[in-house]
Amino acid sequence: MSSTTAQQGLAALEQRLQRDLQCLGWPAARWMAPPEQRAGQDVLDVAIIGAGQAGLAVAAVLAQLGIHAVIFDRAPFGMEGPWVTSARMETLRSPKELTGPALGLPSLTFRAWFEAQFGDAQWAALDKIPRVQWMDYLRWYRQVLERFMAVEVRNGTHITAIRPLADATVQLDMQTPAGTSTVVARRVVLATGRDGLGGPAVPAFALALDPQKWAHSSDEMNYTRLAGLRVGVIGAGASAMDSAATALEAGAASVDLLVRRSDLSRVNKSKGAGGPARVHGHSDLPDAWKWRVRHYINAEAVPPPRGSTLRVSRHANARFNVGCPILGITPDGQALRVVTPKGDFVLDFLILSTGFKVDWHKRPEYAWIAPHVRAWKDRYAPVLGEEDEELSDSPDLGPAFELLEKIPGACPGLDRIHCFCYPATLSHGTVSGDIPAISDGARKLAQGLVSLFYREDVAYHFKVLQAYAEPELFGDEWVSAPPPQSADTQATKT
Repeated sequence: MSSTTAQQGLAALEQRLQRDLQCLGWPAARWMAPPEQRAGQDVLDVAIIGAGQAGLAVAAVLAQLGIHAVIFDRAPFGMEGPWVTSARMETLRSPKELTGPALGLPSLTFRAWFEAQFGDAQWAALDKIPRVQWMDYLRWYRQVLERFMAVEVRNGTHITAIRPLADATVQLDMQTPAGTSTVVARRVVLATGRDGLGGPAVPAFALALDPQKWAHSSDEMNYTRLAGLRVGVIGAGASAMDSAATALEAGAASVDLLVRRSDLSRVNKSKGAGGPARVHGHSDLPDAWKWRVRHYINAEAVPPPRGSTLRVSRHANARFNVGCPILGITPDGQALRVVTPKGDFVLDFLILSTGFKVDWHKRPEYAWIAPHVRAWKDRYAPVLGEEDEELSDSPDLGPAFELLEKIPGACPGLDRIHCFCYPATLSHGTVSGDIPAISDGARKLAQGLVSLFYREDVAYHFKVLQAYAEPELFGDEWVSAPPPQSADTQATKT
C-alpha cells in the first residue's frame, strides 16, 4: 500500500473514531466542583505521572467520565515507555488480537490502525506486532486522544518530589524545560511502569564490580560496544533472550546465558491467569488466595517466548548454560571470572536480566512517602514455602489502587496517591501494566476516582441538584379538568 493510500486510510479511520466518540458522548461534560486556586493556578483534579499506555488509558477513561487529567512524562514526545529505549524484543509477546488500551472501541485498536494503512491481507499475514510499530500506534493513540478527548500531556517534565499535604491535596515538584515548577492536584496516579516504584533488581555481587563491566537488561545502552567481547547474560526470561540476541547481532564474540535453574521453563502459567474471572475477581479474593496464585506464577517462572529463544539459538556462538547459579565473580586481568557449579566462565561483560524491585527509597521523588507506604509484608505472612520477596514488597492497595499508611495517621493524604503500575498486581491482578487487561484496569481506577470525588464533594453536588431548574413541562401541555360535581348537585339538575 502506498504512503498516500495509507494516509487516506488513517484519515478515514480517524473520522470513524470521531463519529464513534460522538455517538457514545465521549468525552462527557465536566461535572466536577470548580477547581481551587493555588498561587495563581488551578488545583488539578488528577495528575498522572507517566504518559505510556497505562497513563494514557487512565486519562482517556477519566475524560469519558467527565474528569480532566494532566499527564506528566520526563521523556520527549514519542519516546515514552520502554518500546524504543530499553526494550529489545523484535515483536510484542502478546497475541496481536488483544485490544490493549482501546477502551472497548474497535476504531481505537491496533488492528484498526494497522488495517487502515496496510490492509486486511497484511493483517492476516502478521504473526506478532513489531515492537517499534507498537510505539507508532501508541503515538497515534495519544494524538487522537488529544484531538478528540482533550487528553493533555506535558513532556520533558521530571517529577522531583511528591508531597501529600494536610489539606487533601498532593504537591508535585518538577523540573520542566522552562525550569522548576510546582503543581497541586487532588489525586495523583503513578503510571510509571514495571520499575516505577524502585528500579532494577541488582544482585549484591554486581555492586562490587567495575560498573563499566556490567549493565542491567533494562538500561539504555548501545549494544555495539559489545562487538568482539565475550558476554555473559544472567537469567533466562524474555529480557535475557532479547539482550543476548541483541548482543549477538551487534557482533559479540560469544554469549553465554547463565541460568540458575536446571532447565528453561516451558509453560507460561501467567497466560492461564487471564480471563474475565481473574481480571475482575482477583481483587476480591482472600489474601491467602491472592498470594497463592501470584506466588505460584512467580515460582513456575515465565518462560521466554519461542521466537526470542530461537533468535538466540540460531547463532553458533550462543551457549545455554543451565544449572549455573553465580557462586562468585572475581577480576581476571581485564576480564571477569564467573564461578558456577559447572565451572568458571571468563567474560568481558555481564548483562543482568534479574528483574525489578519495589524499593521506594531508590527514587528520590518518593522520599516524603517512602517510610509510610504499607506493603504486603505489613499485611500478610505467607505459609512456609510460599515466601516471595517480590510479593512481600508489593504495595498494599485500597479498592481504587490507593496507597495505604503503614501507621494510620502518620502520613495524611497518602491515600490520594494511586498506584497504576505493575506492582499493583498482587492487590488487583494483572490490570495495571500489561496489554491484555489494561483497559479494564483503567476503567476500574477511573470509576473509583469518580466515586471518591463525588463523596468528597457531595454537598456541592447537592446544591447543584437543588439549583437545577430546567423545566420538562411548561404548563401549556394540558388543560386542567373542572372540579367534579357532587351527587346532590346532579340530583337538583334532574
